[in-house]
Amino acid sequence: MDIKYIQKAAEKLSLTVKQITNIHQLQSEGGTIPFIARYRKEATGNLDEVAIGNVVEEIRYFTELDKRKETVLKTIEGLGKLTPELKQRIEDCFDATELEDIYLPYKPKRKTRATQAIEKGLEPLAKLIFEQNAENPESEAGKYINEQVKDTKEALQGARDIIAEWVSENEQARNKVRQLFTKDSVLYSKVLTSKKEDADAQKYRDYFEFSEPLSQCPSHRLMAIRRGEKEGFLIMDINIDKQAALDELDRIFLKASNPNAGEVKKALDDSFDRLLKPSIENEFRLSSKNGADEEAINVFTENLRQLLLASPLGSKRVLALDPGFRTGCKVVCLDAQGNLIHNTTIYPHPPQNEWQKSVEELKALVNKFDIEAIGVGNGTAGRETEQLARSIDFGRHVSVFQVNESGASIYSASEVAREEFPDHDVTVRGAISIGRRLLDPLSELVKIDPKSIGVGQYQHDVNQTRLKEALDRVVESAVNYVGVDVNTASKHLLTYVSGLSNTLAKNIVEYRAKNGAFKTRDELKKVSMMGPKSFEQCAGFLRIPGAVNPLDNSSVHPESYHVVEKMAKDLQASTEELIKQAELRKKINKKQYITESVGEYTIDDILKELEKPGRDPRAQIEEFHFDDTIRSIEDVKPGMTVPGVVTNITNFGAFVDIGVKQDGLVHISQLSNTYVSDPNQVVKLQQKVMVTVTEVDVARKRIALTMKDQSKPAAGEKRNQGGERRPAAGGGKPQAAKKAEPLNPFQAKLMELKKKFND
Repeated sequence: MDIKYIQKAAEKLSLTVKQITNIHQLQSEGGTIPFIARYRKEATGNLDEVAIGNVVEEIRYFTELDKRKETVLKTIEGLGKLTPELKQRIEDCFDATELEDIYLPYKPKRKTRATQAIEKGLEPLAKLIFEQNAENPESEAGKYINEQVKDTKEALQGARDIIAEWVSENEQARNKVRQLFTKDSVLYSKVLTSKKEDADAQKYRDYFEFSEPLSQCPSHRLMAIRRGEKEGFLIMDINIDKQAALDELDRIFLKASNPNAGEVKKALDDSFDRLLKPSIENEFRLSSKNGADEEAINVFTENLRQLLLASPLGSKRVLALDPGFRTGCKVVCLDAQGNLIHNTTIYPHPPQNEWQKSVEELKALVNKFDIEAIGVGNGTAGRETEQLARSIDFGRHVSVFQVNESGASIYSASEVAREEFPDHDVTVRGAISIGRRLLDPLSELVKIDPKSIGVGQYQHDVNQTRLKEALDRVVESAVNYVGVDVNTASKHLLTYVSGLSNTLAKNIVEYRAKNGAFKTRDELKKVSMMGPKSFEQCAGFLRIPGAVNPLDNSSVHPESYHVVEKMAKDLQASTEELIKQAELRKKINKKQYITESVGEYTIDDILKELEKPGRDPRAQIEEFHFDDTIRSIEDVKPGMTVPGVVTNITNFGAFVDIGVKQDGLVHISQLSNTYVSDPNQVVKLQQKVMVTVTEVDVARKRIALTMKDQSKPAAGEKRNQGGERRPAAGGGKPQAAKKAEPLNPFQAKLMELKKKFND
């Protein structure tokens, strides 16, 4: 990549040219982001995956920009209009929007009013008027009357059409209008009159008559309006003050007290309405959507990361239940590696009501297969089935966990599931998926399209290519962060390991089946198509528990084994002793092992890994169960404080499952007594929380919750003697009034109840 782009990327990202150059070089050589972040810290200056990903994005942006420049230069040169100055300006351009503005006057056009006027020979007239050199525009226009131009009125109209197009292609004019859109544009939406009473349109009723400064519109609101427009219920418009725009155009193009001013002003007005405003509005429609997309994608990827890194139960023998009423509960027993060893169906719930028979069957299975934990899906009949499992005395402690089963049905009908369990139907596969999610959420969830897991925000409305790239990167990051047991990992899980393609993952599984478990990392080199570069990229992320060399079950890369061996030799110990004895490790002088190829970051990582080699970085799983007094939304009453699990996080708050099949919403303003700008600052996915119910709307199946400590005033507030909240006195400059967001009926009702309570 050209050094000028590297310098620009470094400037934009506040990094050094060396960092950008090294990352670009490593990526060009086939380095993946997880590998570069973990094993090339000296080259990147210890940048994390996010920062390296940003560099990769900038490299891609400038690569695409360079290709676009080639097209632009070639086109303009073909027209014979490429001057040395223009060529230099294009080559020095670093912004895609600016490049398109430069190119616009030369861009091949479809037939327009201006091109038609030019074909009639009216360009000289337009030039004379635009430059305001005509002494009398009407008299001048009379000179252009011919077979194609019937009168002066048509001649002047044609000239204005040409001027309007010139104005719309003028960089200064576009930038002025663009600045007004950036600073002052307002987003409007209104309902189509013919759709106002449509039942499906009612979910958008907050936006039937709505306006807000575009710069203040949060991504979720913008995406809701765009979806309403896409579905044909709303009309969306982004607008600015027309007179302010025309004043700016006048300052650019008009000369004082000129006889041509009237014609030019008409052309400017037409240019704004017909060409400039729609063009810049489209830019802002696209840029605001891209911005909203990025926010939604960031929410989705952060949720997915947390879900993938959820606490695993680990290698335990598990009984999993996929609950159901009429069709019964599917039961599977899995060994500690997640292999299916038994499956059946029980019918404890209506209409069969075989409760006692189900109890006896579960007791027998737990004893027969020495089950250590039970996982219950959280779908239909989930609470009732959990109650069944918890009510049984197994004679010893058997942990019971409720498992989020979102996407399990998608997996059970997938090609991956059919390949894994060709002799079992979708119901059995779904139960197996629930059990395996309990054992290791990461290994199981990678088999499912992330969009089916239910943790996104408008995921079907965002740019699907960008979404897939972002989600794939998160899955790859999570898999490589945790590491993969090469002797038990599925082909699907292996495909996300750094450096492994689908083919290589398949070849590893086939080699394992033919030759038995891998005994060393070095043995991976015998796998078909495993070249030096692939081995370099994947080896550090693949684990071999029980290997002769304990480093094969660690994140120490084989390229650094010699460093550990030298440390052990210098201390007259073995590698095993170095790992087991903390006192030995304290004697290591890390500076002694720093070389040109092995830097301080690498030594620090090695020493950290030697403390707990192969340790799973995920948190320990915790037992949890819901309040037994509530089973349905009808049981939920305002004022109740109940336990819950965070199931989804959005920009506007967090959804919490309190065990009634309908998640409640903790609005961002209710997450804490202090101000919260990002819900992720307060809660994480799958976090266990205590929430207080503030409002229940049974008809609309809505539950409003708060996580605020009700005994404490919010930050910046005091209470009067009656306990009511009032603003704190003083406290800095008064804030500008902020436009209140429109309340939906649910919010309005909540406000009404709060007012009654305060009164």
